[in-house]
Amino acid sequence: MFSLVFSRRYAMAHRLIAGLSEKCAIPHGHNETVTVTLRARAPAPLDGGANMVEPFERAKSTWHRWIDGHVDHSLHLSADDPLLDWFAAREPHRLPRILVTPGDPTTEILALCMMAKLNALLAAEGGRLTCAAIRIEETPTNTVRFEGDPLAFLPRPAPRRPWWQRADMSINDLALAEAGR
Repeated sequence: MFSLVFSRRYAMAHRLIAGLSEKCAIPHGHNETVTVTLRARAPAPLDGGANMVEPFERAKSTWHRWIDGHVDHSLHLSADDPLLDWFAAREPHRLPRILVTPGDPTTEILALCMMAKLNALLAAEGGRLTCAAIRIEETPTNTVRFEGDPLAFLPRPAPRRPWWQRADMSINDLALAEAGR
């Protein structure tokens, strides 16, 4: 079976406040690389003409636009992080650049959220492809790889569909939370 594999590099900052890594409770940054493996939902022989599962440009364009325009140079925080309230009160214009995760924004939860987001984007584009695996290199020596159904491993979301299940460019639900108050 064919796989389409491509990577994108981005810069990000985060902090982990659950207490398992005291030095990571201070906001700090990483230059990360995300690599995704896509497969056809309905594998078929090559057609003898174009001979492609899907053109790379079509397969990766929306994903790269999301990474480049919304994830690159974003701040990743837990939904429970008090810094969210600080930004809402003092710098609300920066809220769209904050990627919010359920619990600490670890590489593991980021892999799940990103894979779910990519699958939502692919489904909205006709559903010909699905993400079979995701790999995030946090540092040159630390990498997380996930294969499977990310929704089965993510904490259960609030009643609304969270950002990682929507085929839009969002990285948080802060505007939705404000509208629901």
